Amino acid sequence: MNDTISPLLDELRRFPAPAGFAADANVPHSEYERAASDPVAFWAEQAERLDWAEPWHTDHSWQPAVTDAAGELSVPQAEWFSGGRLNVAVNCVDRHVDAGNGDRIAFHFEGERGDRRSLSYAELQREVARAANALTALGVTQGDRVVVYLPVLLETVIATLAIARIGAVHSLVFGGFSAEALRFRVEDTGAKLLITTDGQFRRGRAVAVKEAADAAVAGVASIEHVLVIRRTGDETPDIPWTAGRDVWWHDVVAAASDVHTPEFFDAETPLFIIYTSGTTGKPKGLVHTSGGYLTHASYTHWAVFDAKPETDVYWCTADLAWVTAHSYVLYGPLSNGVTSVIYEGTPNTPHPARHFEIIERYGVSTYYTAPTLIRSLMTWFPDGVPAAYDLSSIRLLGSVGEAINPEAWMWFRDNIGAGRAPIVDTWWQSETGAAIMAPLPGVSTLKPGSALRALPGLRASVVDEKGVEVARGSGGYLVIAGTWPGMARTIWGNPERYRDSYWARFAEHGLFFSGDGAKYDADGDIWLLGRVDDVINVSGHRLSTIEIESALVAHPAVGEAGAVGVTDALTGEAIAAFVVPSSGVLDDAELLDELRRHVAHLIGPIAKPRDILLVPDLPKTRSGKIMRRLLVDIAEGRTLGDTTSLQDETVPGRIAELLGR
Repeated sequence: MNDTISPLLDELRRFPAPAGFAADANVPHSEYERAASDPVAFWAEQAERLDWAEPWHTDHSWQPAVTDAAGELSVPQAEWFSGGRLNVAVNCVDRHVDAGNGDRIAFHFEGERGDRRSLSYAELQREVARAANALTALGVTQGDRVVVYLPVLLETVIATLAIARIGAVHSLVFGGFSAEALRFRVEDTGAKLLITTDGQFRRGRAVAVKEAADAAVAGVASIEHVLVIRRTGDETPDIPWTAGRDVWWHDVVAAASDVHTPEFFDAETPLFIIYTSGTTGKPKGLVHTSGGYLTHASYTHWAVFDAKPETDVYWCTADLAWVTAHSYVLYGPLSNGVTSVIYEGTPNTPHPARHFEIIERYGVSTYYTAPTLIRSLMTWFPDGVPAAYDLSSIRLLGSVGEAINPEAWMWFRDNIGAGRAPIVDTWWQSETGAAIMAPLPGVSTLKPGSALRALPGLRASVVDEKGVEVARGSGGYLVIAGTWPGMARTIWGNPERYRDSYWARFAEHGLFFSGDGAKYDADGDIWLLGRVDDVINVSGHRLSTIEIESALVAHPAVGEAGAVGVTDALTGEAIAAFVVPSSGVLDDAELLDELRRHVAHLIGPIAKPRDILLVPDLPKTRSGKIMRRLLVDIAEGRTLGDTTSLQDETVPGRIAELLGR
């Protein structure tokens, strides 16, 4: 059986690196060859960018998954910078203050209601010290797990850094998740402490969350305290309270000393557990460690975003519970001493141009966001950014979450980037810790929709079902060769699942299986084709959901699209497309016919959807990924899979109602 994926689209537009970027880039083209000659030595050199209390004795060790005499596959084990000791929070805060940059702003915070606060590195150091002392007073010590159930607040940043500072392990949970989703993470980690709020502001409303937090920890023996940040106050009265267990943040943190003497921890000390959001099976708690992860996140932030700490104002729009925020709101930017923006609310609260307003207010120079938001902005502003907003501070754009459709890429560059700002389209996963593939803005010739190739020191390739690299112009499975510093070391409490999920499939080749499909173009650059599970098999042709969706989004009447395979008696599977029209009109029969012809013309008759349904929205995770498995469930009338990670849990029901009509 041939499991390769048929590539259909051929994007021909090219954008060389602007001369100004090339002249002043952090990373030159020669870095690729230099890193490839000795990747381990290259990463050891990048680790030297950090401050270490004690040097490491071994750069890297790796025990791959191998089959023993009994036919059992071993669990792989990787270590980076063994024996080295460091403190992650010191690297992100204290060392910049010690270097004389304490007055530099670490974060500009913008609340959904318009409240604002800017925090310098020196102020952040004092706040983290207070929180670290408060956590210690509550009995949290090295290795204890702390679950953080908060929105995007400065306190979320402070709490996370404080947990890291004392050697405890944090697990951030999206503040919109249900009590059930939170409880699973509290129980699975065996958390000693939960940090939450009285309430949150969501789309202009104050919503109480303490009751959900209480439900999540009820009867959980490991929980000793619930630390509560006051956010909504009188707007969410009657907050439930358990005396002896519940503690107000402002009581214990404000009273603590703003001086904290840090300890230093081995490079392989666990830093955080982050849970993947899937539609089937229980979420996987990926464990990331300290030295290797920080090395990878710090270097890739500096290289990919061409970070200029003295002048940049950087904004990654990810929710703090998403892995993108761990690496590219917290640890990457802070380790590089950059000024960042964080925003509490949704992009269209109280109006669709809120992000433009924030970019202008703070002079944002780097704007890193998800394709789903870019497609939404296309729908909200079909004629481009209103003239009332000045986005001239933008010098670099970034995309993360899913492969970006070429037309969305072009809109992003032309409208947000004024037709001049490079776009770094990044590919990576919770499992990889930080970016694996991305353009380098001073080096790469950009191709709309492609992350191009692996970054220096990393090796990504596309292989067939036997683990053999496919030819140029062909599609297959996206894999990573060998190991790298930021990789998840295991799945919390289940190392065998780690082995089976990522290493077993191509164990004899030593390849990490990403779960994504991809293709090579004629130049050897890589294009994502979506999750392998989302590939649609039509009459033996394995077609990519991403390419079908990109063809649909290329039509001016389409804002977003999700394509899935549904059972078909004749072809095995047929393509069903769920389309969000730019006009918002959901009963346009003429548009449906036009879209079928459009797809057939653009990428061939084999890709023409059998069914197209116009819908008001698509089921997406908070990180912006379309949950295509839920679309299949809806189309085939099945019970929905896990919906706890949805941005809006009402979307599947609304789509099912339209389908029923």
